[in-house]
Amino acid sequence: PALPRKNQAAEEDTVDGLLHHHRRRRRTSFSSSSEMEASTVAALYPAHRCKTVYLVRHAQGFHNAAEESDIIDHTSPALLDAQLTPLGWSQVDCLREHVTKSGLAKKIELVIVSPLMRTMQTAVGVFGGGNYTDGVSAPPLMVEGAENSGRQPISSLNCPPFLAVEACREKLSVLTSDKRSSITRYRTLFPAIDFSLIKNDEDVLWGPDVIETDESVVARGMNLFDWLWTREEKEIAIVTHCGFLYHTLNTYGKGCHPTVAEELGKVFANCELRSMVLVDRSKLGSDTSRYNFAGKIPAGLDMPSDVADKKQAEEASKN
Repeated sequence: PALPRKNQAAEEDTVDGLLHHHRRRRRTSFSSSSEMEASTVAALYPAHRCKTVYLVRHAQGFHNAAEESDIIDHTSPALLDAQLTPLGWSQVDCLREHVTKSGLAKKIELVIVSPLMRTMQTAVGVFGGGNYTDGVSAPPLMVEGAENSGRQPISSLNCPPFLAVEACREKLSVLTSDKRSSITRYRTLFPAIDFSLIKNDEDVLWGPDVIETDESVVARGMNLFDWLWTREEKEIAIVTHCGFLYHTLNTYGKGCHPTVAEELGKVFANCELRSMVLVDRSKLGSDTSRYNFAGKIPAGLDMPSDVADKKQAEEASKN
């Protein structure tokens, strides 16, 4: 029935008001959307083209402690392949407690470590399997009292595999602390670390007059991260050095927002851990995700089975 003219006018006013309010909300929404598009920096990437990398600088070594003195001879034989100080081992214990309580220890599938004493001590102390028990068939990650450390042996059970890689060594210089010992010696101290990727028993990279360029450090750092795509592990810890991390991460930061670049470029403290997402923008890690699921499986006609069978028989007779 027709509304009285007065009521009809009131309703028209109400409808006009609602339409005006709706248009205004739409304009506001579009405006907010435009602002959001202008400020949004988030991005999506397929999960199977990403890895999580946990970067760790070694704990305090004797060469780090010596740097705090006014006079230090960095070429001293006493600093050769420097091991961890007692404070350094305390830092290891603190980081181990953190990765255990946070659940990170159970996520890591591989530990890559620079083949120097301080990095291997840090790696096995943080990510190793705990105290070693005599009579266990598996070899220990570190033998008791390695390098007069006074530490208990560390088990290789209930922990990820450890792989020594020279590509993540510290920037080569005249410092004796950056010269490694022989692999033969390391194998007696760290029986469960895999040294198979290291070709030379003695250190052929270090020399008293060798000073590696920053560009060389960056090149091997980026090659190392590219090499990770040949591995199937998705959660990888890398225990390495301050200079290696500084030069490599600063290079990656050049293509990032200034805030991110600043974060990447910060110097690592001793025994500091930072997590990073490594993204494959090429075809290096082209394996499909084990979690992806192709729709419409099992394949077939979306109709009753008797009708589908008849339809398929008809299609088969035409072929």
